[in-house]
Amino acid sequence: MSTRTKWMILAPCGLLIFSFGLTVLSEAAHQRRTGVPTQVWVVLGLYSLALINGGLIMFGEALRFRILLDVRRETRRSMRQLVRKINIKAASKHKPGKKTKSPTKTD
Repeated sequence: MSTRTKWMILAPCGLLIFSFGLTVLSEAAHQRRTGVPTQVWVVLGLYSLALINGGLIMFGEALRFRILLDVRRETRRSMRQLVRKINIKAASKHKPGKKTKSPTKTD
């Protein structure tokens, strides 16, 4: 799978999981306030914590892939510019139209 595809999948999935974790956390807090047994809202709270952390980790991986894409693009761009500069300098040194005078010959 390409880096771009990984980024395009992980970023929205990470945000969705993070958002769902916040929703579950809100539900756990609501159940705590309404007097539901402790075991229920604690399990929901732990589940929400796992979802929130998992979503953040996935989004962090997506950012890593995006940065990798940007770095690769900039590296390729700078390499192309260097190759162009080298080719221009090489072409200007070897122009066949001009002849230079030998410093040892006199007219």
